[in-house]
Amino acid sequence: MFTLKRIYLVVCFLMIICTLLFFKSYSQTRVQNGIIQWSKYNIHDMVLDTITPLRGNKTFVIAPYYDNREGNLVRVLGIIHHAEVKTLFCYFFCYKQKDLLLSKAIIDMHEDRFGFPFGLADIKCDEPPQCQASHMYLDESSDGNITLMPRFKIQNRERGGFSANFTVCISTMYGNYSNALQFIQTIEMYKLLGAQRVTIYVKNCSQQVENIMDYYSKEGTVEVVPWSIQTYLRPSKKWHSKDSDDKDIGYYGQMSTLNDCLYKNMYRSKYVVFNDLDEIILPFEDMTWDSMMERLQRENPDVGVFMFESHIFPQTAVVDGNFPGVSSWKDVPGFNLLNHVQREPIRLNVFNGRKMIVDPRKVIQTSVHSVLKSYGKSLNVPQQTALIYHCRGPHQPNLNRSLLINDQTIWKYNVSLIRNVNQVLNQISLHWKTKT
Repeated sequence: MFTLKRIYLVVCFLMIICTLLFFKSYSQTRVQNGIIQWSKYNIHDMVLDTITPLRGNKTFVIAPYYDNREGNLVRVLGIIHHAEVKTLFCYFFCYKQKDLLLSKAIIDMHEDRFGFPFGLADIKCDEPPQCQASHMYLDESSDGNITLMPRFKIQNRERGGFSANFTVCISTMYGNYSNALQFIQTIEMYKLLGAQRVTIYVKNCSQQVENIMDYYSKEGTVEVVPWSIQTYLRPSKKWHSKDSDDKDIGYYGQMSTLNDCLYKNMYRSKYVVFNDLDEIILPFEDMTWDSMMERLQRENPDVGVFMFESHIFPQTAVVDGNFPGVSSWKDVPGFNLLNHVQREPIRLNVFNGRKMIVDPRKVIQTSVHSVLKSYGKSLNVPQQTALIYHCRGPHQPNLNRSLLINDQTIWKYNVSLIRNVNQVLNQISLHWKTKT
């Protein structure tokens, strides 16, 4: 015989079951005329990861960016399988209308995929008029069942003034990067040249370099973006598939990080500088990027992409400048840029990739050494104006030392650079001992 308490529990249980079935039936309602009542759906927490897989693990979303340069467009940066993903649908939450609106995406695959099965794509979603959604969903299906879909915040919707004149985009830190001294010197050189922000996509690095990045992050100079692409794909350390066996994507997804950095800084930085950690754009005629770019932009008002020639300063060629204040640096792992002021001559008939300073609002898609799509023109900046100081292993290891070109341009910053590096080393208070 049922007691009153048991009857009460059974009734509650049945009510819960009915409620769950009720909401489930709503979540499977077909889309009619591209509209679904948004109040019928559970709203999940927005995605905070840099890379988010969609169902099936053939599409990986980096971030959606509002882009009204081509109409009322939301440009979703995503890594997709070029052969297996042909259709995607965008779901927009429109709070004013209290509707979930659906539109079919246009998939624009970036051409620099270099033979790998996965590559970066612009997933272009036309936002319905007057919607102004703050977040969205993306899926291969148009059935309207969003209950298990990740929810993405649409970035660049709100735009303020520039928080930086120059932002340097670094992609990607990998290989347990441990060149601590050159890293500090490079960040300090960027600051001396006029950068207010350095955005770095980090796969992994040594503990010492991580401590340095923590210091610069607290200072407000370095913005660290975690880049755990190996969690989802098999990234190659090579740029072309012919040099890689059974890999999914080239060079740790470098194209994806460059374009994400471009859009992340599109409306918060006047210029974006695309460099690697071992590269510095050094002006000859100016002390800062500000004065150099002011002149270049004035002389070339229709140019949005300024390309600088790369020159190798081999780490094997060492010149001691006998600068005071650097004796303590010998215990810091890494290379001292002030000791490398001889560069290799340019090799004829060999591709020499340039790096760029761009007006991000004039760029649509970028590659490593050029832009793929843009609204403005590109300019090869002459060497007498500036070059890329690229301090790394030699490209011409058998070249006679007498054929190297003396170029002490970096020495004009030596006083400020030495002072600033020493301040950083003193403040992070680490015991710099090279492991044997």
